[in-house]
Amino acid sequence: MSGPRVEWLSPQDSPLYFPDVESALREPDGLLAAGGDLSSARLLSAYASGIFPWYEDGQPILWWSPDPRCVLRPGEFRVSRRLRQYIRSTTLTASYNLAFSDVIHACAGRRRAQQGTWITPSMIAAYEQLHAEGWAHSVEVRDGTRLVGGIYGLSIGKVFFGESMFSHSDHASKFALLALCQVLVRNEFALLDCQVLSPHLLSLGATQIPRISFTEILRAACSNRRQFSCWPSKPLPIADLLAK
Repeated sequence: MSGPRVEWLSPQDSPLYFPDVESALREPDGLLAAGGDLSSARLLSAYASGIFPWYEDGQPILWWSPDPRCVLRPGEFRVSRRLRQYIRSTTLTASYNLAFSDVIHACAGRRRAQQGTWITPSMIAAYEQLHAEGWAHSVEVRDGTRLVGGIYGLSIGKVFFGESMFSHSDHASKFALLALCQVLVRNEFALLDCQVLSPHLLSLGATQIPRISFTEILRAACSNRRQFSCWPSKPLPIADLLAK
């Protein structure tokens, strides 16, 4: 007796088509479909539907929609007393969209040092295209001119879909997430999608919500796929973020 199967997508299928997320497998949690392509249209359709690609070299493109979903409400980013002390004393700076390619390559490099990477060359090319089109964004954390941390993801309507972050200095990825949340709060974003829960994200205020609740939020918050010009144009001292 055969078990549950995921649907196979052809590159010739409409980029707007995905199976209903409620048909995703329970084990592995959230596996929904395979195949298709990484065109901008398909990726935007996926994210707005609560779906993201996650696969490794040698695998077909795998599409996921786990239940529950890890999210962070931007105004609920948790700044512990110890982290607040680090923020007040640091000389690091944050910038926005000034080094997207450097950030995504740094995120990929961190995982290659572990057990392979899901940020494959084709994924990098796809997200760099989305950045060129105004959908994908990065936050960079620098020590002087040296890039020491960052985060990147997609902004669709009033939801930011976080993809990956890296840190080459103490707390640099936390600083990048704080700098991102500051922008999202000021522009009344509904959610920062974190995809899958981790102890690190949990310590920063992330939580889990049922997938059905997540997709309901997306239907409202992503219905207007407007690109918001909300990103600061100049680097900001990390120490100034607590006052923002």
